[in-house]
Order: sequence, then structure tokens, then C-alpha cells
Amino acid sequence: MKKTVFITGALGHIGSRLIRDLSPKAVGRIIMLDNLESKRFASLYDLPKHFSYRFIEGDIRTADFDKLFEGVDMCIHLAALSEAEKSVEYRTQVEEVNIEGLKRVVEGCIAKGVKLIFPSTTSVYGDRVPLVTEEGEIAPQSPYADSKFRGEEIIRSYKTKDLQFTIFRFATIYGFSPGMRFSTAVNRFVWQAVTGQPLSVWKTALKQKRPYLALEDCVQAINLILEKDIFKGEVYNVCTENATVEDVVSTIKSFIPSTEIGLVDSKVMNSFSYDLVAKKIRALGFSPKGNLHSGVSEIIEHFGRLTNL
Repeated sequence: MKKTVFITGALGHIGSRLIRDLSPKAVGRIIMLDNLESKRFASLYDLPKHFSYRFIEGDIRTADFDKLFEGVDMCIHLAALSEAEKSVEYRTQVEEVNIEGLKRVVEGCIAKGVKLIFPSTTSVYGDRVPLVTEEGEIAPQSPYADSKFRGEEIIRSYKTKDLQFTIFRFATIYGFSPGMRFSTAVNRFVWQAVTGQPLSVWKTALKQKRPYLALEDCVQAINLILEKDIFKGEVYNVCTENATVEDVVSTIKSFIPSTEIGLVDSKVMNSFSYDLVAKKIRALGFSPKGNLHSGVSEIIEHFGRLTNL
């Protein structure tokens, strides 16, 4: 039987792609919750016809989940304040949304027997070793990353109360969606390149190697869990590829040769450089389909009428 899936933060970068590309084999009805703070109304345009949709304007800090979770099978909890740099200035709001809001979602899931998918981040890692697994050292470098790992711990603490969940540690996500944001490295760099601005690369970052996740592969990982009904309290690293910032810049330059770099300072700069190991989720059948070249190309294509190009 096809499931009813509830998605918080449904109109954002991940959500606006996910609500279109969820597996029709596993999902029949999609309930979307978003507070519309980012005004992404366009994320609701032209939704596919093979799902039944319901949209609710609401905030996880005040929503009545006992009521909203009636008849729901699974919740994908995307709602969060997720900009690492800005989180330094908005610690109180991060606490309210990413911690207290999460607790309310989790308690609603337990009360109604709803299974939970929680997206954490590879930014929780602090390893200075070349290969990082799910057992890697935890050392978040921003309030955002810290809130994500604390969120993981909160969820794990409810395991004894019969909460069924899966946690993803997503690499830096890139790629086009109707509600995409431009605060993460690849998307921001492409925006700057197509508008004729120098790429704002952190001074410590050019040679650093980090994991990146194509949005299509992010969706694929979620669909894998939904289709196989895997909610065993596990944590999975998820990435498409590991690359240096210099690799990202070179990829953009292959499309826009005039691209220039401007080195900048950041409040969350660090010197970490590593490869993420994602063997655990690959063992379930996950196989990345995206790559930086195709992801950058897709975003540029959507900006194709800009005179800067």
C-alpha cells in the first residue's frame, strides 16, 4: 500500500525537488508543511499529477502534530535554519527551530507511530584524517552543525520509546530545484559566475577537499529508505563525490571561462580537508547518479537568458 508522507520545510531547496520526485511506488499522498518565511510560493507551481497533495502553512514551533500526523506513515523533517555562517549571529533562533522544533516533531511521531527521516550534515565532523566514516570524530564548527548533531542525539534518546527513524548525514548539496537556495558553495558560486561576480571563496578553502551531494542523489537516498522501509535507527553518510573547492571552480570555469575568484574571510572557516566514506548506504543499494559537471550545467541552463552569459 502506498504511504502518506509528511514533509516539514517542504518548499525549500531539498523539499521543492523532493515533493516532485518522491517514489510513486512507495508514496501516494504528500502533506507539506512550510511557514513561507522564505516566500517560496513558486515551489507549489506545476506539481505532478501522480500524487495527492495537501499544503499547510504552519511553523514546527507551534503546529499541532497530534492533529497533523493523523493518518501519516512517515515524516521527512527538512525544516531547519541551515545557513552555517548566519547561524553564528542567530543562535537563539537556531535553538528554537532546530532543537525545540525538532523535539515537537519527534514527540508527534511517537504519539502517532510515524516513522522519521532526519537529515543531518557532514558538517558535524571534525576529523583531520583523510577518510571519514559514520564513526568519525564529532566537532561541529558552527551553531548550525552543532544543532544538527544535538538533533541526532535527541532522536536517538527516543529510540527506547519505539521511535523508528533513519538519520542521513548529507554532504553539501548542490543542484537545481524550484525553491533552491544559494548559500551553499556550488550553488552560490554558479550564481556569482553567471552574474559576473568573483567567486567568494574562503581564504582557507581553495585546496580543501570536501564531500558534495547532487540534489538528485539526495532524493534517491530518501526514496531508497521509503521503498525499502528501513527505519532501524542507523546513521548514513550520503555524498555524490569528494572534490576540492578548486575542482568546483574549475568545473564552473569550463562553462564560464571569464570566472574570477575573490578570497574572503568567514566566521566559520576551518582547515579540515577529507574524503567522506559512504559505503554503508551503498550497501543498501544507493549508487550516485549525479556529478559536479552535470549539476553545474543544469543550474547554468536555468540562468541561460542572463546577459552576463
